[in-house]
Amino acid sequence: MERKFNWGVVLGLALLGFSRSMGWALNKGFSFPLLSDYTSSAFVKGSILALEGFIGLIIPPLLGYYSDTLKSRHGRRRPFIFIGGILAALATLMIWTAYRMGAPLWAFALTLGFLYFSLHLYTAQFRALMPDTVESGQRGKASGVITLLEWAGNLFLFGLGGFLVAKYGKDYIGPFGLTALFLFIAAAFVYHKVREPEAPEIKENESLSGYVKSIFATKDFLKFYTAQILWWMSFEFIAIFLYGIIAFILKGSATPENIDAVTSMGLYLMALFNVAVLVGSLPGGYIYDRVGRRLSIIIGGFIFALPLLWGWFIHTEAQIYLALFMAGIGWGALIAASYPVVGDLLTKFEKEAFTGRYYGVYEATKSIPVLLAGTVGGAIVDLAGGNYRILFPIGAILVFLAMPLIWSMKELEVRRE
Repeated sequence: MERKFNWGVVLGLALLGFSRSMGWALNKGFSFPLLSDYTSSAFVKGSILALEGFIGLIIPPLLGYYSDTLKSRHGRRRPFIFIGGILAALATLMIWTAYRMGAPLWAFALTLGFLYFSLHLYTAQFRALMPDTVESGQRGKASGVITLLEWAGNLFLFGLGGFLVAKYGKDYIGPFGLTALFLFIAAAFVYHKVREPEAPEIKENESLSGYVKSIFATKDFLKFYTAQILWWMSFEFIAIFLYGIIAFILKGSATPENIDAVTSMGLYLMALFNVAVLVGSLPGGYIYDRVGRRLSIIIGGFIFALPLLWGWFIHTEAQIYLALFMAGIGWGALIAASYPVVGDLLTKFEKEAFTGRYYGVYEATKSIPVLLAGTVGGAIVDLAGGNYRILFPIGAILVFLAMPLIWSMKELEVRRE
């Protein structure tokens, strides 16, 4: 029996996505500048930020697997969401406290690791609730709304953060306290107000090793996950090292003083990027449902990659803003179009009871790029003599490599709804 599109559930998930995006945006917007007060090495900073990737590689697939089979009166997903939200709220306050107290680098790095662990406690469960509650032909619309609010959370944090940094400095508690509040409220709201559908009966449960093997045995899953690793690695090259890129282009080097000088601009630039993502996300979800899965992803990918090629040649502040705005439109379309893919493949292969575990792997393939981009990207920059600009064309090439994989996914297209 076809389920009716539930706006309440979708908006609840969108609120959860909004708060989680604030948490990730806090990390992207403040961790690099704060770490720059400890060390000038791109490799050291990138390696610490790569903890996000290491944790995300392990936790979402594992807990996503166990949430599929959880038998609880509280639901399969909501207990993880509530606990993770509370811990993530606490972690944001710990980061600010550790920095203000002058904690050593290793202790500050641990607080960042605790934030990554907390947010990833419910990453797979948050993702799985959408295909759990929305039919295949409606998932593009749901994805567009959820993506819209997720990136609105980024925009809100980056815009507010840029203003507060310009006014009070980068160690002001405002962004940290507000993020903690939203993380707690959203997790509590979903736990108390969103009702999960009845869990499907799992007649033949996949073992933990079995479901990992099935990913490699099913070519379309393997192609999609590989493509996602490539385009997210491209994104993370820019996101992790954006302050270094701006400082190198405008100031000639990424010294701590130059990074401090561009921190406010970097936050505003991230806010602008997220405005562009919002512009691209809603049509991206619509196109996914209407004109084809593969084509919509490829269109978004090329729109994202072309400004990165241009990035090697830009020299002015205006050019940086324009390039990132253009890339953001493509990124919004790409993300909105790629989010429903796992759910649709599970429908195709009659594995809809396993959304938690497969979306866990979906999130792990977004974490691998963080791990690689932080370490490999930092090493590339150091080997290039501190030239952060080199990350632009490398990122574009990675996206172009992903597109043939998507086009070759034979089982992705479904009948038009």
